[in-house]
Amino acid sequence: MPNIREIHERIESIKQILKITNAMYLISSSKLKKARKAYEDTSPYFKKLQETLSDILVHTPETRQRFFDKRANIPIEKRKMGYIIITADKGLCGSYNHNVLKQAEVELKKAFENNCYLFILGQVGRLYFQRRNNDIDHSSIDGEFIYTTQNPTLFRAREIAETILEKFVKKELDEVYLIYTGMDGKNNFEPKTVQILPFKRIHFGLDKDGRLKKLPKAEFTPSSREVMNYLIPNYVKGLIYGAMVEAFCCEQQARMTAMDAATSSAKDMIKDLSLMYNRARQAAITQEITEVVSGADGVADM
Repeated sequence: MPNIREIHERIESIKQILKITNAMYLISSSKLKKARKAYEDTSPYFKKLQETLSDILVHTPETRQRFFDKRANIPIEKRKMGYIIITADKGLCGSYNHNVLKQAEVELKKAFENNCYLFILGQVGRLYFQRRNNDIDHSSIDGEFIYTTQNPTLFRAREIAETILEKFVKKELDEVYLIYTGMDGKNNFEPKTVQILPFKRIHFGLDKDGRLKKLPKAEFTPSSREVMNYLIPNYVKGLIYGAMVEAFCCEQQARMTAMDAATSSAKDMIKDLSLMYNRARQAAITQEITEVVSGADGVADM
């Protein structure tokens, strides 16, 4: 059994850790509120943008647009696949990073890794895939956006969108997927895979019953293609920004949960150690009293 001093030092050490976990919980809570507010302020614009794209597509069914090019002539084994993977820059957030990296591994196994190009957001994912590529010389890290996930902004989302769209137009990429952690309505989160490019008309042109809309043709100035060339990059920027914010919110939620669990465990440990400390202290006092009484008895016998 450890002595009183060792138990006391351990209690003080756990109290310091308790302060840290409490502080991290409050910081994550503040960041979560800020990120959600920023997303709620901008999401109506991108929802309206999606509705506008849908209206253009259902009124111009014959228009060919470069971002809708499926490139069906390229066989599966030769298609260049791009994956934007959003992880955290730090740990201490439970299984958040593990789950999204596991999802990325599942998607990479479906593709031919020699033609996979990774665009990593987050320090954790960057280090993971660097170590992975040292062991398995297949997929390449084509772009790195370091420390992007800690402060999701439209400016950073635009940089990523421009990079992806440029590579798609130059046929350096044939398909682009977004792998991130999404949140459902119950504050639960799980990793998701969303295809960004090429776009599919059927996703924009469905009515509430799931059938294709049939609307009269319309004319656009200067042309529907030019209008789409202007709107689609903004829409891609909105998709990426939404995923970045959603992933950031999930990260903070996961960190809050982990820190709350750590705080509860620290309190339980302090409670157990305090009981152990009191027992050790009581045993030490009892031993001292016994020694004093024994000494007094020895003196009386003399």
